[in-house]
Amino acid sequence: MQPFFFFIDMLYTFDSLILFMQDPNQNQNQINIEISEEVAEGSYANLAIITHSHAEFVIDFVNVMPGTPKSKVKSRIIFTPQHAKRFMKALIENVNRYEAANGPIKDLEEISIPLTFGGPAGQA
Repeated sequence: MQPFFFFIDMLYTFDSLILFMQDPNQNQNQINIEISEEVAEGSYANLAIITHSHAEFVIDFVNVMPGTPKSKVKSRIIFTPQHAKRFMKALIENVNRYEAANGPIKDLEEISIPLTFGGPAGQA
């Protein structure tokens, strides 16, 4: 049987992450997850490219710099469809909490990013 994770709340320090999970059949479970300082620092991304197949969702996080002809994927996360949906629900819940505490997040105008990402256009 696959583990059932339903994200409720997270607390973390620089060297460990404690994820509290709620299982409908039990009161409350706790998992202690270690995290290195390097991973805890995170990686900045201003573009997410999401693709999927019948078996998985792939999210590539990229940092695109203006005027730079090439950008690299900083991180790739692969989800099962079920975990992708749970992640989406958890993200929506956290955005709602943020907006309740800080006010609405203003959407940026749709920005069209050319496939060259600001670099020279390819020629055939």
